[in-house]
This record gives sequence, C-alpha cells and structure tokens, in this order.
Amino acid sequence: MQLEHFEQLLQHHLERRPFHVFVLDLQGGKRYEVDHPHSVALKDGVAVFIAPGGVPVWFDHESVTQIADAPAESAP
Repeated sequence: MQLEHFEQLLQHHLERRPFHVFVLDLQGGKRYEVDHPHSVALKDGVAVFIAPGGVPVWFDHESVTQIADAPAESAP
C-alpha cells in the first residue's frame, strides 16, 4: 500500500464519528479487528495496534494489504 494512502485511510477510520469497527489485514494472513479508536497510534508512517491482552502489533504501509470496515454481524 502506498504510504500516503495508508496514512489517509487509517486516519479516516480512526477519526470517524461515531467510530466504526474496522479490520487491518497484514501480509502473511494476519488479521486484526480494531474496536476502539485509541487502540491505534500512528506517527511518521508507522503504527502500533494494542491488541487484546495489551499485545502490541507494529505495522506500516508495506505490511498492510487492506484496511476495511469490519463485516456486519449476521443476525442469529
């Protein structure tokens, strides 16, 4: 993903009000659901997501394959 596109897309998802859950797809098939805007910090093209349990996940524009809205939950 291009650096500028990565930063703009991530900022867009983090600043939406009301906040909507989104998904980070990383190279190698890792996928993380971001459920709170303060769980991600971005600076100079590098970001960290604090995953459940306080585990930091570092990523940048080269490691991200997609940033997208989380799929809607299906009704039971």
